[in-house]
Amino acid sequence: MSKTYYLEFPVSEEAIRELRMGDVVYLSGIVHTMRDMGHARSVEQLQNGQALPFNLPDSCIWHAAPIVKQDESGKWHVLAAGSTTSSRFTGHGSDLLERLNMRVTIGKGTMGQKAVDTMQKVGSVYLNTTGGCAAMYAQQVKEVTGVHWMDLGQPEAVWVLRVENIGPLIVGIDSHGNSLFPQVKAVMDKNLAQQAENLNVDLHKDYTYMPLRILGRPRD
Repeated sequence: MSKTYYLEFPVSEEAIRELRMGDVVYLSGIVHTMRDMGHARSVEQLQNGQALPFNLPDSCIWHAAPIVKQDESGKWHVLAAGSTTSSRFTGHGSDLLERLNMRVTIGKGTMGQKAVDTMQKVGSVYLNTTGGCAAMYAQQVKEVTGVHWMDLGQPEAVWVLRVENIGPLIVGIDSHGNSLFPQVKAVMDKNLAQQAENLNVDLHKDYTYMPLRILGRPRD
C-alpha cells in the first residue's frame, strides 16, 4: 500500500531510500527547471571542470519550461508550470545524477533503464507530475528566486523556484531499481487487447490507407 510523504530540500539519501514506487510525495524548497539545452550545457561544463552557477545537489531538476511574466518591478511570476517528456533526458540526466548525487528528478512519463540503474546506485528517485495540471502547480510555486542561462531562451533557461508542498507527485522510479512504467504499460496492453477483441479489431493488421482523392484538391 502506498504512503504519503512531505519532504523539504535538502533531502538526505536515507529519506529518499524510504520511498517506494507508487508512493505520493509533496515537496517544499528550491527546485530548478531544466530542458534539453540546459542539460547539455550542464554536462558540458562539468566535463570541462567548471562549476555550475546553481546548486543542484541540495535541490532537484524539474523537466519543465514554466510560462512566466515579469511585472513592472522586474520580478518574475509563474503563470503555468507543466512537465515535459522526461524520457529524452535519460542520458544527460543520468550523468548529472551520478556526478552530483542528486536526490530528486521531477517530470512526465518515465526515464530509461540507465536512469533507473543510476538512481539505484546513488540513492535518487524520479517523481511523476500529472498532465494537465500546469495551472495548479503554478499556484504551488511561491517565488522565482533566480534564472540562469537566459541566452538559451526563456523556455530553455534554468529557472530557480521556491515551491511549497508541490504535488501530488508519484514515485515513478524509486532508489531500489523499481519503475512504475512497465506495470502501467502491461495494464494498458491488456486493456487495449480486450477492447480490440470487443470491437473485432485485429491489432496485427495495418488499417491505414491513402485516399484516391483528397477533399478540396482538384483531380489531376
